[in-house]
Amino acid sequence: MLTIVDKPYLIFSLNGALYGVEAECVQEIFSLPELKPIAEAPPDIVGVVNLRGDILPIVDLNLRFGYKQLEYNLSDSAIVLEWQKLRIGIIVNQVHEVCNILPEDISKELFYSREVTAKSHNFVSGIAKVAADIVMLLNTKNLLHYSELFAASAVHKTVELDGDEDRVATNYRHQPYIFCPHATPEEKAIFRERSENLMRPTEKQDFAGLIALAVVGLNGEYFGLDLKLVREFTESRKVTPVPCCPPHIIGNMNLRGEIVTLVDIRGVLNMPMLNIEIVTKVMVICVDDFVAGVIVDEVFDVAYLHPSQLSPVPTAIHSINNEYLQGTAPYREKMMSILDLQKIFTKGELIVNEEV
Repeated sequence: MLTIVDKPYLIFSLNGALYGVEAECVQEIFSLPELKPIAEAPPDIVGVVNLRGDILPIVDLNLRFGYKQLEYNLSDSAIVLEWQKLRIGIIVNQVHEVCNILPEDISKELFYSREVTAKSHNFVSGIAKVAADIVMLLNTKNLLHYSELFAASAVHKTVELDGDEDRVATNYRHQPYIFCPHATPEEKAIFRERSENLMRPTEKQDFAGLIALAVVGLNGEYFGLDLKLVREFTESRKVTPVPCCPPHIIGNMNLRGEIVTLVDIRGVLNMPMLNIEIVTKVMVICVDDFVAGVIVDEVFDVAYLHPSQLSPVPTAIHSINNEYLQGTAPYREKMMSILDLQKIFTKGELIVNEEV
């Protein structure tokens, strides 16, 4: 009797879509660092990073799939894939979890009867049903093999057109590539610090079971919160005050046509609420279908925390409401408090009843 065996896939999101890669091909995960551009590199290889002495090419899947390149954020991550000694890093928006997927839940018949030609790279091997979500499964072998062939090919190709003299055709950028040209000096410093940290030898971590955290700053302290609840990080330049609301409701902002209410969570944490005249850093969160913007002083990082690194809240901490803390963990030679953001919004009386 043939036994059907499920296979583990690492699930990640990119531009609102879910993708999966075979977990056995994932070597490690880290927050997106500063990338060094390489002259004459293919357009989708947006740079390299020194990963503990090895030069790792980093691929932008948007460009590889033929989409427009988007701005990178501090919350983005890089997943290192390896197949038969070939290695690349791919840029993703958010790493979710490892799921076991049965072959019977994978469809490979959604190719619209299109013939496979030499130009069909087949980066997507199938589409899987995972709970209520649809996940596109990447073919790691084709993804890495294509990178090797493309990177090793000649930069310029000579083609003959209409019997005229040969002309040089290129598939590459017409202008020099600059990593994150619109990043603030503080953001560039964080990207650079990440790159420098990756140069140092370290023990390889097992990515399974890691907790993805967004690291933000409030009143000079570090806080980590579940990255799955964070929809995006943004900046706000115009806030419209809402009359007759409690002090923690800062106002509303227009986020690409969506009205988002800005909330200051300092009060529920027993922290001093500052006099905020200009709101700049906003973390848009979604808790139980409730969307709000949490104002923060800084957005520092996306960190992957192993459960063994989480410590109970010290009894000496009295300045913060311990009810909404899940523990503490080391971060940048200091301690970071882990917030229970879902509890803050469901039990912290932050939601205002709009009925009059």
